[in-house]
Amino acid sequence: MMENSADNAVFRYRGSTFDSMIETLGGVFGTFDAALVDRAQDFHWGLDLTACESAVLITGYHQTGFQFRTQWYSDATEYLSLVVPRRGGMGVTYGSRMSEAGQGKLLLYRNFEPDIISMHGQSNLIDELLLNWSLIQRTIGETFDVPFNGSLDLLPEVDLSTPVGRTIGKIAEAIIDGIRDNGPLIQSPVAMSHITQTLADVVIRMVPHRLSHLIDKMPRMIAPGHVRRGIEFMHANINRPITMPIVAEAAGVSTRALEAGFRAFKETTPAAYLQMLRLRAAREDLLDPENRMLVKEICLRWGFFQFGRFSAVYRAHYGEDPSETRRRVCGSHSRRSS
Repeated sequence: MMENSADNAVFRYRGSTFDSMIETLGGVFGTFDAALVDRAQDFHWGLDLTACESAVLITGYHQTGFQFRTQWYSDATEYLSLVVPRRGGMGVTYGSRMSEAGQGKLLLYRNFEPDIISMHGQSNLIDELLLNWSLIQRTIGETFDVPFNGSLDLLPEVDLSTPVGRTIGKIAEAIIDGIRDNGPLIQSPVAMSHITQTLADVVIRMVPHRLSHLIDKMPRMIAPGHVRRGIEFMHANINRPITMPIVAEAAGVSTRALEAGFRAFKETTPAAYLQMLRLRAAREDLLDPENRMLVKEICLRWGFFQFGRFSAVYRAHYGEDPSETRRRVCGSHSRRSS
């Protein structure tokens, strides 16, 4: 089992009922319902929570094993959870499939997905590192040049005896040690941003998931100069009312050649690629709790002049309305501030 100072944790929150534990976790996750699958005897728990902009560390102690079901609501916060067991284990169930963290194994899962969560063993002690799901979505977008929503279908169990498992484990331990007890990463947001981005990059590139097949294409998919020039021009003028003939002129080719280049090397059209860049920029604004702009102002800022059309495209890509994103982020930020 991976060693860490969790064994010496002093729990800020303690209780002897399941409901009080779920209420405490609501401060991190937002609104969700949970119900025990079986009645647990001697239900005593302890939690310590440390939150920063890009990650949350939950250290949890449970006197005995138990299982519970979850139901998430629209204002709950999405995370990629990386479970590091210290004593005992933890499992998640998706339909008939169960995945576990235990001796020599970590567990990766998106908190919205499991039907049942299980804690195993007496005096169970778990570290759970939560990465904001928006970081995972941004990493996917930057890696594959595609907008993404829904289940990533990550391989949930990470074997610590493999090179990939050891790498993920060591990065996760560095983050956990740097967060715990108001550690150095809490004092350095820039370092925290870099190391969580590194973990997200390793997970997306090294752990099998539904987009992994695209990684094999990447070395052979180096775009020609006119496609790269077109993309650079889009980035530099993303909030301007540019058209594809303007982009083609900046790239030094005809509109038809630009279209052919994007279809061959980006598997999309130039217009769709520009829309993806603008959607990503708008979503980053909506996910920023410090951004006070109205949703319609963000829509206009990134070149969407019809709010209804923007909402429809945004919903198709991200599975929620822009206003829902803003309400969820603002609600989560206010809970953390309090």
